[in-house]
Amino acid sequence: MENNKRIPIRIITVTAVFTAMNIVMSSFSVPVPGGHLYLNDVIIAVASMLLGPLPAFVVGGVGAFLGDLFFYPAPMFVSLVTHGLQAVAISIISHRFRKENLLLGSDEDPIFWKSILAVFVGAVIMVVGYSFGRAYIYGNPEQALLKLPYQILQAFVGGFLGIILVFVVDLKGIYRKIFKF
Repeated sequence: MENNKRIPIRIITVTAVFTAMNIVMSSFSVPVPGGHLYLNDVIIAVASMLLGPLPAFVVGGVGAFLGDLFFYPAPMFVSLVTHGLQAVAISIISHRFRKENLLLGSDEDPIFWKSILAVFVGAVIMVVGYSFGRAYIYGNPEQALLKLPYQILQAFVGGFLGIILVFVVDLKGIYRKIFKF
């Protein structure tokens, strides 16, 4: 018997929409004293809590890579790896150890407390990844340390707003209706 797992067109469509949103959000920033705050972490957190690890990686890693490629290409590979790992970690932890279709998601809702833990772990991955990535790309660890407070702010603001959108605004309910869980 052949085990041919096909990706449903709805998952592909939702992944493409979230990826496009990530690209757009990585091109806009909110100026803060001494730097900029990018809001693409909100999209990464939301998509990762709703989707399985593979689509989450596409949204987080590939979306951030393309956003950097179009607008600021120096850190694009750092974004691919860092945001990709962030998205996968959030997805796996928020849907911890589900048995049904690990790559695409299941009918199991992300649970609030698991999602908070997942977003925290994802924030740590993002901050550490970008800190090491900036130090390597720019050959200047001091530059990475100067940007560290903004990376921390970006990661936690993105995660906090993502939690609000998924659980308070109830995007998970809308997502369940689209997929008829």
